[in-house]
Amino acid sequence: MSVTQDAAHFKGSLFHTLKEEQARLKRRLQELQQLKSELRNCPQDKVSFPVPEVPLVFRGHTQKGREVTKSLISNLKICYPLPGGSALVTFEDPKVAKQVLQQKEHTIDLEECRLRVQVQPLELPMVKTIQVTSKMCSQRVLVSGFPSGLKLSEEELLDKLEIFFGKTRNGGGDVETRELLHGGVMLGFAKDKVAHNLCQIGQFTVPLGGQQCLLKVSPYMSGEIQKAELRSLPVPQSVLVLNIPDVLDGPELHDILEIHFQKPTRGGGEVQALTVVPPRQQGLAVFTAESG
Repeated sequence: MSVTQDAAHFKGSLFHTLKEEQARLKRRLQELQQLKSELRNCPQDKVSFPVPEVPLVFRGHTQKGREVTKSLISNLKICYPLPGGSALVTFEDPKVAKQVLQQKEHTIDLEECRLRVQVQPLELPMVKTIQVTSKMCSQRVLVSGFPSGLKLSEEELLDKLEIFFGKTRNGGGDVETRELLHGGVMLGFAKDKVAHNLCQIGQFTVPLGGQQCLLKVSPYMSGEIQKAELRSLPVPQSVLVLNIPDVLDGPELHDILEIHFQKPTRGGGEVQALTVVPPRQQGLAVFTAESG
C-alpha cells in the first residue's frame, strides 16, 4: 500500500470516528434535554421528617359543634371531640389522675339519687411523621420581613401591599389573590412574569404605617400532606368521664363533679380545669402547648 493510500485510509478512519463521537454527543444532549424537561414539568419534592413532641394540656377551652366525628389536628392545638353526657377533668398533679383511673366506675351520691359514671384515660392522636409534597407557584410570591409593632390591621396591610405591588413601576402587576400568613403575606398575580420579576429583584422599600420597611420577596412554595403517621399520646393530667345521665343542669353538674374529683377519699385532688358536655350535645376540648 502506498503512502497516499495510507493517508486516505487514515483520514477515512478518523472521519468515521469523529462521526460516531458526534452522534454519541448528540444522543447525550438529547438525553440531558429530556431530563431537564422532566424536571421542569415535575417540580415536586417529597420530604419525610419527624414531628417534635409537644406536651399538651387542656386549659378548659371548648368549642361547640354538631357534626364532630373525629379528632382534628391543627398547627398549634388539638381539638378532641367530647360526646354528649361526658366530662373532661384535668388535675394539677398527674399522680391524681392516675389514682382516679384506678377505679373505673365512680358513684356520686346526691340527695335524691346516685350517679354512676365511667372514667377512662385520655389519649390524643399525634402526628409522628408526615410526608409533604411541595412545589413552587409561578404566579405567587411570599412577602416577608415585616417589623414588629407595625400598627396596621390585616386589611390595611393587605391593601397597602396590593397597591404597592400592583404598580408596574415597582415591578408588579394585577394582584388576584392575597393572604396573611404566619410570618409573611402571600400575593398572587395574574401573570407569571410578575412573580418572577419581583423575586429577581428580591428586596423592596415599602411605606407601611408611617415608616419605610425593607421587605423581602421570595418564591412562594405550596405544600400538601401526602402521608401522615399517627400515634396515640396519653394526657397524664386528664381523665375522661362518660355515661353521665341527664338528671342535672350544666352548672350544677359541673360543681358536683368538681367537688367529687377533688375529694382525697375518692383518690382525687386539686382540679385545674373541668368541662361538661350535656347529653344530646357535642363539644370540642382544645388542647394547646403547655407554654401557651
